[in-house]
Amino acid sequence: MIIQPANRIRSVREYYFSKKLREIEKMNHQGVQVINLGIGSPDRMPPQEAVLALMRGAQDPEGHAYQNYKGLREIRQAFARWYKKYYGVKLDPETEIQPLAGSKEGILLLSMAFLDRGDKVLVPDPGYPAYTSASRLAEAEVITYDLKEENGWWPDFGQLEQMDLTGVKMMWVNYPNMPTGAQATRELYEQLVAFGLRHKILICNDNPYSFILNHERLSILSITGANACCVELNSLSKAHNMSGWRIGMIAGEADVIAQVLKVKSNMDSGMFKPLQLAAIEALAQDDGWYEQLDEEYRKRRKLAGAIFDLLDVKYDACCGGMFLWGKIGEEEESGEKLSDRILQRARVFITPGFIFGKNGNRYIRISLCSKQEVLKEAAERIRKSLLTDSFEHGSWC
Repeated sequence: MIIQPANRIRSVREYYFSKKLREIEKMNHQGVQVINLGIGSPDRMPPQEAVLALMRGAQDPEGHAYQNYKGLREIRQAFARWYKKYYGVKLDPETEIQPLAGSKEGILLLSMAFLDRGDKVLVPDPGYPAYTSASRLAEAEVITYDLKEENGWWPDFGQLEQMDLTGVKMMWVNYPNMPTGAQATRELYEQLVAFGLRHKILICNDNPYSFILNHERLSILSITGANACCVELNSLSKAHNMSGWRIGMIAGEADVIAQVLKVKSNMDSGMFKPLQLAAIEALAQDDGWYEQLDEEYRKRRKLAGAIFDLLDVKYDACCGGMFLWGKIGEEEESGEKLSDRILQRARVFITPGFIFGKNGNRYIRISLCSKQEVLKEAAERIRKSLLTDSFEHGSWC
């Protein structure tokens, strides 16, 4: 390069999965077919009505032009109906909802809209790496807060209150939690709202997993006072098997949404109209859609548990979301070492927990986004590998 990269880029590393997928691709190219249980990208079809709406929209000559930056009024109304029906939250579709190219876009948009150089952001450990990356791209200072198994993977509010919160403007939270599968309660959200109001911190709730293996669908915006200090991201990626379509939303106070729109309108030229028409149909699915989704994921969670049983990994069999998170045995050096051995010996990739923070070092994670037969095959490969290598507890190498 004839010029140097921006300083903000130097603090951001390439996403772990980007590098790991290249390694897996190389193994596949060499004839070693790897079963990838890493990334949470749903493998099932979206609602048929959404697919048909996309096709019809793409055949309309008027559907290929630039679109309103705010999105169609109809998609905002569809999101509002969805929130009212399933979360009990009333949102003004004119001012309190902004459609996004997936909720991940919203993480960066919020960071760009509200963070200046030197501002501080509370980020969970373990947590989604994008929270840290987006904060650093906005040249903010990342302050991690611990999530630990002994506290149910919830924030320790006593510990938070003892921290120096000077300059903290935002706090990222995510339930059902990725990667741990811990679920929220109204009590947790009430504590978060009170914390945000007390310290004048914007609580950013990332909520894309609330329809997956979750006994109670909750939005932090349903809590009294939340509108003054909270925003929420949501997505069609997980609940509607539409991860590649990149359709999400952000909801919150009108002034917050207006600031996000300022950034977004300078980054793109609106969502493709047929995608918006498809999203409207997806959001109109009845309860049966979500029930069959949960039924399938329950079966997959049980099969993922059988894999962990083979590896002597401890896990919560009733976790939410689309991953199974487990703690490795004391004889194992780290989750990363175990993950690498499984990849090399059994040709199965399981995500090591360290990529989500130091509190994930002794954990590994299985994605439930593989068909039941694939999970069974992964278990069989691991079982055979253990037998072939005359595995003795703590000495598999």
